[in-house]
Amino acid sequence: MKLRRGLMGSLVHCPKNDPFFNNKIDTIPPHSLNNLVRGVMTGKKIDIYKESLELHAKHKGKIEVHSKVSLADRRDLSLAYTPGVAAVCKAIHKDKNLAWKYTLKANTIAIVSDGSRVLSLGNIGGYAAIPVMEGKALLFKKLADIDAFPICFESYHTDFVDEVKNIAPVFGGIALEDIAAPKCFEMEEALQDIGIPVMHDDQHGTAVVVLAALLNACKVTKKRFEDLKIVIVGAGAAGFAITRMLMCIGYDPKLCSSVQDIIVCDSKGIIHHAREGLYANKYKFIIAEKTNKSGRTGTLEDAMRGADVCIGVSVPAIITPAMVRSMNKDPIIFALASPMPEIFPDDALEAGAAIVGTGRSDFPNQINYALAFPGIFRGALDVCATRISDEMKVAAAHALANYVKRPRKDRILPQVLNRGVVKAVALAVSEAAVTSGCARQIE
Repeated sequence: MKLRRGLMGSLVHCPKNDPFFNNKIDTIPPHSLNNLVRGVMTGKKIDIYKESLELHAKHKGKIEVHSKVSLADRRDLSLAYTPGVAAVCKAIHKDKNLAWKYTLKANTIAIVSDGSRVLSLGNIGGYAAIPVMEGKALLFKKLADIDAFPICFESYHTDFVDEVKNIAPVFGGIALEDIAAPKCFEMEEALQDIGIPVMHDDQHGTAVVVLAALLNACKVTKKRFEDLKIVIVGAGAAGFAITRMLMCIGYDPKLCSSVQDIIVCDSKGIIHHAREGLYANKYKFIIAEKTNKSGRTGTLEDAMRGADVCIGVSVPAIITPAMVRSMNKDPIIFALASPMPEIFPDDALEAGAAIVGTGRSDFPNQINYALAFPGIFRGALDVCATRISDEMKVAAAHALANYVKRPRKDRILPQVLNRGVVKAVALAVSEAAVTSGCARQIE
């Protein structure tokens, strides 16, 4: 442990080699220092890092391949491999859709990343991203019984869209993970017509869970969803997708209700259509055109004044209690930066927040895309979907919200490890895939 000098000269303990917090302490405001030490930097939390290294070293990773069939004798070998497998190859050669019937394709996902935006670690590259992608594969298997495998590319500057297209025959779907914006948007758009579902979880998984959480938060606070004044902190992948879903940008208006009053903030403050430099990023340009109808300018502090909801998908400790106090009565705070949120729950609650959610499992109201992506892909695979439609995403959000029969201030979403959630979301997604024309019939 060592002491570093934080904002306004305050001293705070910081793990010497902690990649999450080194070089970031100087940006943490004083009101969060006690929470930082208490909630994140305790001895128990630091031990988690050590124990995780030991776990990964012991098992050489977290996933492995198992055989589904016997290979005990020559007959088994003849059925599983040559000569018997030739008949399967001929059948698929005549009709490639039979790969869904005869191969691992029907239940296998590729988890594709270049390691350019991993957790709070930033651009750490493909090698360093493997443990996180393995973790996602583990969640797919344990929660949805989907076989998933990490496909990690090393260079952020490499355009690997063609490579992903070329490995698509093996997989029933592709989950794009931890790819920095705007490349993640461009990749997802370029891969939408390859015949299997391609979804960037950081975008759409997060947006689905946020919509579900917000629907239930409105039930608890008696706020009308369509009348909400919302501030979104962060204009990257998650921020753009959340904005798009809440405002039905590009969606059929019949699919979901639309929030009209949304302001999005990035590191430069409020995004508005008159701000210089927006043409360099077409996604921020879209945000500027579709949000902030009143043309407000200024800082995050200015944006939050009079808001009903603040959704943070940005950086640690950027929201202060004073900002929460400036919001409308019974504000809703979703502080989703990980591992340290934009504001800690007890600070937000003390400042008057009615409901607070974070991305962490050690606080109530965990708002994490792990509630969405296993069920979405399970539902898509169950009907051999060709893509993931807007109808499927909206259906997932409502299934997730409706799973909690009686939402409370401290329970607006179910637990991430609740397998019943996956089944409910998968069923809703499968039905939406059929009605939206994305399901594939395999004879």
